[in-house]
Amino acid sequence: MSERRRAIVTGAASGIGAATMLELARSGHDVAGIDINEAGVLLTAQAAHALGGKHLGLMADVADEPALTAAFKQACTFLGGLDALATCAGVADTTPFMDLDSETFRRVNDVNVIGTYLCLREAAKYMTPGGRMCTVASVAGLRGGGLMGTAAYAASKGAVLALTKNAARSLAAQGLAVNSIAPGPTLTPMIEQAWRDDALRARIESMSVQNRAATPQEIACSIAFLLSPMASNITGTTLVSDGGLVMV
Repeated sequence: MSERRRAIVTGAASGIGAATMLELARSGHDVAGIDINEAGVLLTAQAAHALGGKHLGLMADVADEPALTAAFKQACTFLGGLDALATCAGVADTTPFMDLDSETFRRVNDVNVIGTYLCLREAAKYMTPGGRMCTVASVAGLRGGGLMGTAAYAASKGAVLALTKNAARSLAAQGLAVNSIAPGPTLTPMIEQAWRDDALRARIESMSVQNRAATPQEIACSIAFLLSPMASNITGTTLVSDGGLVMV
């Protein structure tokens, strides 16, 4: 039996993060999930146990540097090392351009950009050659918003795309690969309230050639691929998983 790989997934309490933690457990990883929602991440870890292997749920805010550093140390001690990272933690914002204040802009970027950077940095401390990381951006970062996410969100996800390329360059000498996934509309709690507007949902779904939103599981499978040895020659790139919405 091959040795299980070891992974950390942030934002693992729900949505894409929870689906990714379970998909990695299913594909032979021991996984530590990190989320600000302690009850939620513990439930995901419990579900992962049913799939085999050893799993852990930890509470930390990815934008809280001391707490995140401690969580990574605890996770990597529990796992016995680290082979894979998925940075699924994030927040959305739909504030119109002219109504956006600097406090909201900072809050979104603290989580989506600084939180992603801190995770990449901490993961690199524990990974050995062959380690793989996947950040979670958005088509909003490619097209400047225009679906639901507005200025602060689009800017933060554009920054994640640039950060991912820089990390791929910076960490290549350590034998580490860093990629990003850019989901389109995905049926997560993050968009649940907006999706109650049937007209809005129909308009957004009609923009993709598949005429539908993705499930978290579909995005998780793409993340799992980028974190697997099958993607060994892929680094510094963005996998767009949007049902054919932007076609870049």
